[in-house]
Amino acid sequence: MTAPVRTARGSEELIRAEEPVLAHNYHPLPVVVARAEGAWVEDVEGRRYLDMLAGYSALNFGHRHPALIEAAHRQLDRLTLTSRAFHNDRLAGFAERLSALTGTDMVLPMNTGAEAVESGIKVARKWAYDVKGVPADRATIVVAADNFHGRTTTIVGFSTDETARAGFGPFTPGFKIVPYNDLAALEAAVDGTTAAVLIEPIQGEAGVNIPDDGYLAGVRELTRRAGCLFVADEIQSGLGRTGHTLAVEHESVVPDVVLLGKALGGGIVPVSAVVGSREVLGVLHPGEHGSTFGGNPLAAAVGTAVVELLETGEFQRRATELGAVLREGLDALVGRGVVGFRARGLWAGVDVDPALGTGREVSERLMREGVLVKDTHGSTIRLAPPLTVTAEELRGALGTLEKVLTS
Repeated sequence: MTAPVRTARGSEELIRAEEPVLAHNYHPLPVVVARAEGAWVEDVEGRRYLDMLAGYSALNFGHRHPALIEAAHRQLDRLTLTSRAFHNDRLAGFAERLSALTGTDMVLPMNTGAEAVESGIKVARKWAYDVKGVPADRATIVVAADNFHGRTTTIVGFSTDETARAGFGPFTPGFKIVPYNDLAALEAAVDGTTAAVLIEPIQGEAGVNIPDDGYLAGVRELTRRAGCLFVADEIQSGLGRTGHTLAVEHESVVPDVVLLGKALGGGIVPVSAVVGSREVLGVLHPGEHGSTFGGNPLAAAVGTAVVELLETGEFQRRATELGAVLREGLDALVGRGVVGFRARGLWAGVDVDPALGTGREVSERLMREGVLVKDTHGSTIRLAPPLTVTAEELRGALGTLEKVLTS
């Protein structure tokens, strides 16, 4: 990183200044980031931290990846927004490259992950009425308990997290909740009104819950037999994080619809997308769905640069190779402060011995030692470093975790 930019206000003052003017919908760790590059961030006082969260996978390619920054700069000098009232010269190329990368036919560009999920829900319902023949307003979507798909009122209505739900009803009907990783329960919930099964191939917010081998293939086969859609929410798990472009590839599964976001914007602009077959996305017609910023030229330029990075396979390989380093380090900590963990690629949910503190408390101790992570629930923390992290940096972070848990 270049010379630090100093601010007239220090971290403590800036944190206090937020209190009266920002809605309290987050409880951040008490660090005020001012600069970042690669896997490292720097606070306003110039202290450096290794980022082991990577914006919940929005920063898969690290902070300010040169190829992504260059693509953004080039586009900023030309054109940033037209709305979808007009065509722009970057959108076709983005859609072509993204559909090729994901092995799909069509792309519906949006902005945030929650918008991609909402769009996927609308598309699934429209498909159910127009193609499957479900009676009007009877379509249902089956989801999994402990899911996290976003925080809109529709989405929190089928969450099982009471913190996300309480005080926000009444909720949108049409959803059935079944246990995750339970094919028998899923089969019992699917009927003639089912438009889709919507699941995360790996549940991120729940603590990186990884299903049993064969579960995703079972979901694919079940939905095929039942004549409904398989919608995979790959907003956190996709785009290289688990060692494949998509997490469903670990079981060679091809869903009907895939929801993408976070890393698709390269940590620069919000970019999301619904990708899928022509039979499904083709049900939309002009006026039925839209977004002023969806598919804007700046987003398309950055998204294309992200796809170009993934087309080489380098980042998928890095996630696999560094994932082995991550698992080896966590294995060594089991019984020494860690009671268990779940890992796939460069992504792990780590269950700390509750006697040593909550996940929040462990995260704060790591922060004081120069490593940034985030808790999920109870005494679980998540590790999701940028795919640009080095093995040495990763081992250093694991050594810091060992120090925090055993000192």
